[in-house]
Amino acid sequence: MLLLVLGTAAGGGIPQWNCACPGCSGARAHPHRGRRHASLAVRTGEGRWYLVNATPDIGDQIEARPELRPGPGPRQTPVAGVVLTDAELDHTLGLARLREAARLQVTATAPVRQALLDRLRLGEVLAPYTDVTWRELPARGAEPLDPASPGLLISGIPVSGKRPRYAADAPDDDAWVVALRLYDPVSGACALYAPALAAWPDPLQQAAAEADCVIVDGTFWDDEEPRRTGISSRTATGMGHLPIEGPGGTAERLAPLAARRLYTHLNNTNPLVDPAAPQHKRLARLGIEVAHDGMVIEL
Repeated sequence: MLLLVLGTAAGGGIPQWNCACPGCSGARAHPHRGRRHASLAVRTGEGRWYLVNATPDIGDQIEARPELRPGPGPRQTPVAGVVLTDAELDHTLGLARLREAARLQVTATAPVRQALLDRLRLGEVLAPYTDVTWRELPARGAEPLDPASPGLLISGIPVSGKRPRYAADAPDDDAWVVALRLYDPVSGACALYAPALAAWPDPLQQAAAEADCVIVDGTFWDDEEPRRTGISSRTATGMGHLPIEGPGGTAERLAPLAARRLYTHLNNTNPLVDPAAPQHKRLARLGIEVAHDGMVIEL
């Protein structure tokens, strides 16, 4: 199994266009600290890749990786489809950037698909440009990620009923936000990807215990970070993200695992966006890493 880390930032990216916080100012002064919106690319076969989430940075993310660039035909692309973990704008706006595709396959849970079709009208927007096929992400059992290369299996683990703001009045459903479990039955390799976590349910714990690599939500360092930095009147958990540190935080859940463990989806207020921050050493003592843009993970 081969994974490309295309981005590791939370909403707005780092630097965020309208933000002069220390994290964004530091990234402007030191461009190597910049982070694009959180996303993965997963190889399903020779010259075939699926993108996990379609971010506003999707064009730049594809261009940054030779494996994802088009060719040898003039409109031949290795990007075979997109899988969505939720319906947030930061994870779906890139679908419109893919309108030049001859066809586009999007895999998502039922509430995410309905939000994109009914609220954002993406079906109507994209129909004049490309042929979009929607597949439902299985919440129970597993199905081939790529029907044309059915080796890699995927399933979704519901982790939150958090709806995006544009669908705040949509029906309740625990599959609004999911973690993705990727499994290769040939090698036995297993990866878990969860860029947004409002809770840590038992099925997620089981999947994390069985995985070889776990990449999870590192949006905020602690629960008070949003209020302390003035970006919100809510706590991290109130915004739908488990914090890294503190009681019930994700670091203490990740520490006992045998898997390789990494954080992604960092907010610009998170001290981890500074490579010199002491929080990196605290995580390193637990054997936990912070993912970076361009990272290649082979399982």
